Amino acid sequence: MDFQLTEDQRALRDGTRELLAGRFGRDRLRAAVDDPALDRAGWRELAAAGFFALRLPEPDGGVGLGLPEVVLVFEEAGRALLPGPLAACELLAGVVDGVATGERIVALADAATDPLLWEHPADCDTLILLGDPQGADPVHQGRESGAYRSAADDLVCAPFASVDPLTPLARITDIAHPVPLSLDAPRLRREAALLTAAQQLGSASRTVEMAVAYAGEREQFGAPIGSFQAIKHLCAQMLVRAEIARSAVYAAAVTGGDLDVTGAKLLADAAAVRNARDCLQVHGGMGFTWEADVHLHLKRAWLRAERWGGAAEAEEALAAGLIT
Repeated sequence: MDFQLTEDQRALRDGTRELLAGRFGRDRLRAAVDDPALDRAGWRELAAAGFFALRLPEPDGGVGLGLPEVVLVFEEAGRALLPGPLAACELLAGVVDGVATGERIVALADAATDPLLWEHPADCDTLILLGDPQGADPVHQGRESGAYRSAADDLVCAPFASVDPLTPLARITDIAHPVPLSLDAPRLRREAALLTAAQQLGSASRTVEMAVAYAGEREQFGAPIGSFQAIKHLCAQMLVRAEIARSAVYAAAVTGGDLDVTGAKLLADAAAVRNARDCLQVHGGMGFTWEADVHLHLKRAWLRAERWGGAAEAEEALAAGLIT
């Protein structure tokens, strides 16, 4: 069995990278830091390129691809630090009208988490809440397990500071009129975790490139710092982390298994966070400045690592899987 990317998959990956470089380059990234409101016109451009309809059937206006191809696209989105509820819009394009075309923006939240957070509250039109009868939060306590749909105007929220300047957050304290939906909540949780892991993988890979590039340019004692053994080892460790995470994420995209996705998310989170920290270390004092992009990767990695299954939860699930 050949696990290498096909020619079409490589073309999809390269085309996505080229699209994002043209539509969301560094200038747009820094502009988004100053004003995190989503660019609706840019969002519709992504939709027109099929970004949110990758798995919709072709007769329904979709691209008709599979989960492995979606993972490749989301890896590139993570590499570019593309903001917005990307996973939610991809997963719910066939559920909420207008999402596939970019006319509407939908968010996805898990009621099992506390605090219950809503990403990009000022930009989203609809929230899909995955309920959990075991949760203690008053938002979902006593409700059946499943999914609920709510319009943005029916949500009561409180301010919540986000570590990532590109991802505004609000804490949901009440939902006025939730509408039950017949959705596979476990599948949505699993695939949201996988697509988040793919974004983490993209960030981890990008920080490797940033560290290597800077190490080749910055000189000390008349030589590039990349020629120093300590820097070589740091960059090599970064690459190993990213490639291990890549294998796990790609495998989980093929198998779709719960434990495979859990392991992939755990490895991708660790690679994204640790690689961003090591990239900052390679940059030295320059890495701590606001003008450098290193801190944006680190903050995004911190945020994503706590979404759709943190490290402690993943480790418990994997340990239980080894016992049973």
